[in-house]
Amino acid sequence: MKILALAWEFPPRIVGGIARHVAELYPEIVKLGYEVHLITVEFGSAPKYEIVEGIHLYRCAVAHGNDFFHWVANMNNSMGSLGGELLRKHGDFDLIHAHDWLVGDAAIALKHSFKLPLAATIHATEYGRYNGIHNTSQQYINGKEKLLAHEAWRVIVCSQYMRQEIQRVFQSPIDKIDVIYNGIRPEKKHHSNNFNRVKFRRRFANDQEKIIYYVGRMTYEKGVSVLLNAAPMVLQEMGGKVKFVIIGGGNTGHLKHQASILGIWQQCYFTGFMSDADLDKFQTIADCAVFPSLYEPFGIVALESFAARVPVVVSDTGGLPEVVQHNHTGIVTRANDPYSLTWGILEVLKNPQLAQQLVNNAYKSIAENFSWDDLAKQTISVYRQIAFERSRINW
Repeated sequence: MKILALAWEFPPRIVGGIARHVAELYPEIVKLGYEVHLITVEFGSAPKYEIVEGIHLYRCAVAHGNDFFHWVANMNNSMGSLGGELLRKHGDFDLIHAHDWLVGDAAIALKHSFKLPLAATIHATEYGRYNGIHNTSQQYINGKEKLLAHEAWRVIVCSQYMRQEIQRVFQSPIDKIDVIYNGIRPEKKHHSNNFNRVKFRRRFANDQEKIIYYVGRMTYEKGVSVLLNAAPMVLQEMGGKVKFVIIGGGNTGHLKHQASILGIWQQCYFTGFMSDADLDKFQTIADCAVFPSLYEPFGIVALESFAARVPVVVSDTGGLPEVVQHNHTGIVTRANDPYSLTWGILEVLKNPQLAQQLVNNAYKSIAENFSWDDLAKQTISVYRQIAFERSRINW
């Protein structure tokens, strides 16, 4: 079977979770004997074509637009053109797989031009991010997402929560939607001990301070402001011996202002972007990872903390409770509730035996529920169903 996949990000171009998802899923699919051609966006000096872990990877040039939506339109034109060349040149493809609305126009055009069935993975929805559609930009994105879900032969989502959301928001038939979790390669988090742990740790906190961290985007739905609101209560309970490390690029001005107003500026460290190499080291010296999202389709950051053996505290929104089992693989708290979040963090910091137990159970759960090998087999099962159904109809 031969797959043409489209994704707007792929390492080294990493914007959100899609890059890691496609970079870890498709090598496993290739290992199972499938041929994958993936079109993505050019990035720096990365080659225009290369084979990465068996994936035929093509990076297309995208003309700058007046704004983000013009850029997306230009990207779809480039992807559609390159995709058409590949399909004409190589032929015998079995299906197209689009990752999110941003590549939807190109995927839908290729579907109709070459009479190939389309699978779509919808990683999140605009409706979910903003708890509704409130302006014309959101309306536009929502329309593109709904069209992609409609045009897809089958829709893949990352959690039962997202399955229900797609059905509710897009009126998609529930039996058209498949749930396949995100995964992680825990071996990628095998930390090197060839560094001075004490010296490295002192870059972030003094020796007496516990380290609590958040890593991810600085958008509203990630709930970083809830963590900052919980921080004064955590500090009071811990005698001030805690450092809150906020990791990630983007606009942090409003969060820094909030920390200042709350009087916790000295106990916060906004690192900005952190390289994977430094993050791997950092996780070996951290005491607790916190992901207090207001909206979270899955929560791959929680899995990364599982693999890094850091105890995890999350909110009970979206797919997070499917990933983190309360009091077994982590602590689950009420979303948008700093008091509940404070309680969860203190459970980890004050009970080292519980924290260790959570870490051990979480690491075991990766092999049981989040192995890319198993998830690739589930994805192939969806591909086979689509190919079989396509073979039985005239188009």
